This record gives sequence, structure tokens and C-alpha cells, in this order.
Amino acid sequence: MSAKSSMINTEIIWGMKKFLDAKTAKGWYRTGYVADKPNDKRIYLFCKRVFDVVVSSIFLILIAPVLILCAIAIKLDSPGPVLFVQQRTGLGGHRFKIYKLRTMKQNAEELKLKYAHLNTLTWPDFKIPNDPRITRLGLFFRKTSLDELPQFFNVIKGDMSLVGPRPTSFSSSTYELWHTIRLECKPGITGLWQVSGRNDIDFDDRVRLDVAYMKNMSFWLDLKIMLRTFTAVIRKEGE
Repeated sequence: MSAKSSMINTEIIWGMKKFLDAKTAKGWYRTGYVADKPNDKRIYLFCKRVFDVVVSSIFLILIAPVLILCAIAIKLDSPGPVLFVQQRTGLGGHRFKIYKLRTMKQNAEELKLKYAHLNTLTWPDFKIPNDPRITRLGLFFRKTSLDELPQFFNVIKGDMSLVGPRPTSFSSSTYELWHTIRLECKPGITGLWQVSGRNDIDFDDRVRLDVAYMKNMSFWLDLKIMLRTFTAVIRKEGE
């Protein structure tokens, strides 16, 4: 791609970003405008990284016994590995391995084609109600969000942040041009979509929420999202 072409694409993307932000209804997340201030943004990203590493390290030490118990339970519940490792799309379209506690049968990926007709989202997004691939224990893990705990290792590695757009399992090569806006932000364990109260929305609407977060990103907004996530988990509103 030529420099001129790259510059044109960047202009198109940022033009669409402004349009999407204007189309997004005003809400509680409109707390700051770090994205429009380069110097403030650099300080924010540095502080956010330090916060991510410190909080994740302390949290993993505290929950180590819980992870051990979960690993034993998974082994007793169904055959297969303890961890589910999958390629996800992160910052700049970079593919990385995400870690989760396994909640599905060992051949879940092969069964995806079998149940493709039940998909309620637009492909390559995939979600089916009462997914038959989920194990009995996996259903409990998802309800309580325990399956997400290993992602704190991803945060320490630098692939993810505590707060940001959720990384997609499908490659950025399947994105439409305006979708690539979300690739400018490091993906997170939780984000604006997770606390919006809307779980079954298509990728287009999720990207609009990602844009809203990126436009209003601030340390205060991150704290509010984490607090809302914690509250949702306590109320057992996880997926």
C-alpha cells in the first residue's frame, strides 16, 4: 500500500469515527476527551499500563487457589484441557493467543459448523442460545465469569488491557473498513459493550460502542466500567 493510499484510508477512518461518535447517544460514559489531546493521551496510556500490570499481578496472586480449584473441577467434569486457547485480534490487527478456562466440549470448534444454522448474529460472529457445546460446569463458569480469569495473564503479557474493546475471534481481514477503527485501541477483558446491558448485538453496534469508548477514554471512565463489570458479575449477569 502506498503512503498516499494509507493517508487516504486514515482520513476516511477518522472521518467515519467522528460521524459514528455524533450518532452515538449521549450517556454516562461521556466523561473525558483524552483522545483529542495527544500529550494527555500518552500520559493516560502509560498510567493505564502500569495500573493494568499492578492490578492484574495482585489479583492473580489472590485468586490462585480459585484457579487451582477450577482446574481440578474441569478435569473431573469432562475430558480435555483446562485452558481454552484461541487466536484473537488485537491492537493493530495483531493476532494473539487468548486464555480462558474451558467451558465447552473438546470438539467445540468442529461442532460450530453443525450448529451454524442456529447462529443469532451475523457471520463471522457466532452465538447460539442454549449452546449444546457448553459443558455443565462451563455453564456455571460463564454465568459467574470465572472462565475469563486467565485473561489477566494476557494483560500482564501486554496483549490486552483491563478495559477496552473485546478482541474478536475472527481476523481483521473480515472487517469492513470502518470496523478497523477499533484496532487503534488495545483490547480489554471488559469494555463499554459488556456493561451496556446489551449482550446480543451485532458487530456493527459493538464497534459503535468501541468508538464511543475510544472518543471518551479516560482513567475515570475505565474505573466506572470496571465498577459496573464487578457489579454485573456479583449479580451473575455474565454471559
